[in-house]
Amino acid sequence: METSIVRPRINDFYNILLRQDDVEFAIPFINEDIPLYVDPFLLWKSPHMMDNSLHTSILQSFNHLGWLMNKGNTLEAKNILVQASECDAVGLGTSRTRQGKRIGEKLAMETLSLFTKIPDLQSHGFSHIEEIQLLIDGISKDRVSDIVCSLMSAHLVDFTTQQCELYRIPLQKISIENLYDSRVHRFVTKEVSLPVNPETNMPIWFVPKRWLRFSPYINPDEYFKVFFPATVDTGKHFKDRYSIINYNVTNYGCVRQYTDIKERAQQDCTSDPLFKQIPITSAKRTMAAIKKLPIGKTDNADKKYETEVCKLLSSLLYPHLDFAQEQSRILSGSIIRDLVFYNNVSIEFFRYLYEIYKSRQVVFELKNVQKLDRDHVNQINGYLNDAMGHFGIIITRNPVPKNIKQRLVDLWSGQRRCILVLTDADLEMMVNIYDNKQRLPYEVIVKKYHEFKLTCPS
Repeated sequence: METSIVRPRINDFYNILLRQDDVEFAIPFINEDIPLYVDPFLLWKSPHMMDNSLHTSILQSFNHLGWLMNKGNTLEAKNILVQASECDAVGLGTSRTRQGKRIGEKLAMETLSLFTKIPDLQSHGFSHIEEIQLLIDGISKDRVSDIVCSLMSAHLVDFTTQQCELYRIPLQKISIENLYDSRVHRFVTKEVSLPVNPETNMPIWFVPKRWLRFSPYINPDEYFKVFFPATVDTGKHFKDRYSIINYNVTNYGCVRQYTDIKERAQQDCTSDPLFKQIPITSAKRTMAAIKKLPIGKTDNADKKYETEVCKLLSSLLYPHLDFAQEQSRILSGSIIRDLVFYNNVSIEFFRYLYEIYKSRQVVFELKNVQKLDRDHVNQINGYLNDAMGHFGIIITRNPVPKNIKQRLVDLWSGQRRCILVLTDADLEMMVNIYDNKQRLPYEVIVKKYHEFKLTCPS
């Protein structure tokens, strides 16, 4: 695969067409994390008995560390926790390299000391592992997510294998050393069949979408900023998180009170979508803001234009095109803004683009200019290639000049490269379609394509 494809996912590498909405798992990126986290509360409240059983197994495994501490097996407990504290294979979080760092021995021992400092935990253990965020400075949502994933690694490996077989994603026999065996409560080495990262040869595990959130439901920010000041510290004696954490350790009942409140309101805990469309009212406001923007760069109008169009198009075209990313590139001293979408051939028109123009991704170039010129066309033309495909769209403010229309026709005739142009009027039409729900916004692109082809020689 050529490296010029933008933000490749595991299925893109193998040229397997998947739409995120159609699969149970979050499709992993090859070279960066997905900015979401496993929230164990979703397993606890899930209507799926399997999820509930997994939550119970995770708690038993984590609380086993407390049993080891109480038996004097401190070294074993510490080593297990350190190993569980990073789970690169799931690719969740904010890393740009899909690689993180495990916690240090000091933080591991601080965490394990909770089982000896807090009588309730010493005798009963945790009922929600997320509570450690409220009891230890330095343990946050990414650590909780990684620990949870590590402790249910055997299930994630099985789930990944099943999904790969379902969608024909190639598997490779690989020996992994971080498979947690809940029967013996330790990490074991085992040969399994998994997809591997084509750039690093490291294993990749899939995670069900239904477990993912941007922030945990048992939320430290809510606890420290809202619950604790209103419920406990009514006199505002505690000025920072560290002092509150120390209070929580010696007054664990306060943490349990917060957790009980969250359990009673469990209906409020839902998974977060990997992408969320803006509502119709916001789409109308965004379109109105675009039309009011001056043409050019005055008062950063070009940057505002790019921001608003990105927000609008990513919602209007979803779920028929999955948004890949907004990116910048520099050409002739100017910053060029592109929007890139995955073409998952979810409808016949996009399959046609895939077959005729090899369009694996669809690039939109944004131009807040009075009129397009040849340089604008040449810029997007230079961006199209065999990896990206030979189809692109320019978003601009006004109708295309006659000489540029001819230039677009010449590119199609000579190189079989298709570049469409959408204006403010076309974007507004897409918003109106989004509003009335009688048709779908992408049909404006279909209309523009057929109009363009009528101008091309047969």
